[in-house]
Amino acid sequence: MKWLAAADYHEMSQLGAERIFRVIAEASRERRRVNIGFATGNTMLELYPLLAEMLNKNKIRLDLLSTYNLDEYVAGGRAVPHSHPLSYYTYMHENLFRHIDPALGLTEERIHFPDPEHPESFDAELENGGGLDLQLLGIGFNGHIAFNEPMSETEISAAEFASLPTRVIFLKPLTIETNSRLTADGCADLVPRQAVTMGMKPILAAKKMLLLACFPEQEKPLSVMKHGRPTPELPASYMLDHPDSEIIYTADKITLR
Repeated sequence: MKWLAAADYHEMSQLGAERIFRVIAEASRERRRVNIGFATGNTMLELYPLLAEMLNKNKIRLDLLSTYNLDEYVAGGRAVPHSHPLSYYTYMHENLFRHIDPALGLTEERIHFPDPEHPESFDAELENGGGLDLQLLGIGFNGHIAFNEPMSETEISAAEFASLPTRVIFLKPLTIETNSRLTADGCADLVPRQAVTMGMKPILAAKKMLLLACFPEQEKPLSVMKHGRPTPELPASYMLDHPDSEIIYTADKITLR
């Protein structure tokens, strides 16, 4: 596990984009499939245009790139429509995909989101495709990754939590409150109560894991994680046992000892 303190949000975004770019560019040069797991949220707003700029400037062929997003909101048993103001499909297209030169070869058919009606198909597609080469993550204020919310060790063992598949879950009150404040102008009613989330199993199977953090509220879960152990009570803590994982955080907002 590597920990890196970036000077500020811009440097964090730049460093994160460079790491993702290197994985994609290397696979492109070797003409092999590359699978990248993407996250959403305010943490990634600067990273994605930077990544698109790097790919475009260097004319990286993307015809063998497949993307897999961590999650999507659910309403009525289905993914929210693209017109929903909190749609992660729309977030990704607005912040990343539309900025990528279409001539590089990334097509809609290789952009994947978990389907709440058939979540098991997401895991099967990913496994059949060789798993994730890199998974980008944020961290919730309660320590969740994707929408894998914390669970008590009296509810589930550490091993069982690590094996959780992609599935539909109910969001915790803190997650709803946080997302309403950060992405819905404080309107909690706009935030769906359910989401479909990539499971811990496919996330932890990624060859590389990269987590970015830039909010003061993330200092507490990161500090607990840094001096703790993998536990379902802090889902991000499972990165501690991963063979190739890195956390980049903004030193101007977060202080870790």
